[in-house]
Amino acid sequence: MIESQGGTNGSPTLDQVARLAGVSRATASRAINGGQRVSARAQSAVDSAVRTLGYVPNPAARSLVTRRTDSIAVVVPEPDDRIFADPFFAGTLRGVTRVLSERDIQLVLLLARPGASTARTLRYLTNRHVDGALVVSHHRDDGFAEHLADLDLPCVFGGRPWTAADRVAYVDVDNIAGGREATEVLIERGCTRIGTIAGPSDMTAAEDRLAGWQAAMSRAGLPDDAVEHGDFTQESGERAAEALLARHPDLDGLVVASDLMAAGALRVLDRMGRRVPDDIALVGYDDLGVAERTTPPLTTMRQPVEAMAERATRLLLERVDGRDGTHPMRVIIPPALVRRASA
Repeated sequence: MIESQGGTNGSPTLDQVARLAGVSRATASRAINGGQRVSARAQSAVDSAVRTLGYVPNPAARSLVTRRTDSIAVVVPEPDDRIFADPFFAGTLRGVTRVLSERDIQLVLLLARPGASTARTLRYLTNRHVDGALVVSHHRDDGFAEHLADLDLPCVFGGRPWTAADRVAYVDVDNIAGGREATEVLIERGCTRIGTIAGPSDMTAAEDRLAGWQAAMSRAGLPDDAVEHGDFTQESGERAAEALLARHPDLDGLVVASDLMAAGALRVLDRMGRRVPDDIALVGYDDLGVAERTTPPLTTMRQPVEAMAERATRLLLERVDGRDGTHPMRVIIPPALVRRASA
């Protein structure tokens, strides 16, 4: 028998709601907790009794009826230090919580570091401790797309997954177009020796931005051999810039796949006495606040992270509610060029 949260300290009970509504206890429970087989007349009577008595249902009891946890997981397959240092994740969480607060749904943050933590997270999702999952910053070998598609747990990916992209929903920015446009900015400026600091090769966003850079270079008839990879952190941007400029000291343009890495590259250029943009022009990617604070401020490609997270969360809730059909969905959002002083 499902009990109510009431009954102690004089709070109203489910039995009292049922008596006031003139229905059975079982009917009152179904009406309150979203069950089926409740007539419109009974539902109206129970709703009125709940308001009159100020009854508050027990969440655990409700979940037994609805089989819902009223919680959504945000899965981040990244090391802890990166999650709390990168503004991308802060923006993502702001967008998610803004939508969930409208429905009084709890966010569960799952930090799925590579290794045992990933396996533990997959077990947690398999046991359906949440109603759905939003996966962000995923990698080629983390297995989340295939696992969630096989599990049939409602899920949406922030960014195109490497595999199972035809079986899961995702919201992404057009990273190929963004990488291409960032490069064209430098070509139009007159740069002829343009390098790039790409992101990690096991992430689709990084590979797509690199593909956009390569396409623009090929179209302009320029060499595309000046490439280094980072991991989207500022420290990796410094290391990549040092390596790239050691091999190609004649670079006059640099496309960087994240603003954090671009900030690291600017440090290196400053130490080398290379003026930006006079000696070497630079374009970043993200526009999440970092770009405005560098010296000089970064020209960058904006991806609307909070809006993308909101869109992904609403899409996930539609899937949880069974309102979007059964076919995977994908939403592709165009990036936008933001011109500042670095190019």
